[in-house]
Amino acid sequence: MPKMKSHRGACKRFKATASGKVKRERMNGSHNLEHKNRKRTRRLHQSTLVDSTRENQIKRMILA
Repeated sequence: MPKMKSHRGACKRFKATASGKVKRERMNGSHNLEHKNRKRTRRLHQSTLVDSTRENQIKRMILA
């Protein structure tokens, strides 16, 4: 049986941390920023962790 390939689209969007959690970037932070207030744009440029309900699914895609 051949080796499992990792999902290349998921690898570009998610990173695994050293503790085993999955990190992601927030959406809506790249354009139309003149309509969003400063507090919101600062928050959108910070990365966050993936929700625990989807974490195992994404780990399977990026660590295959």
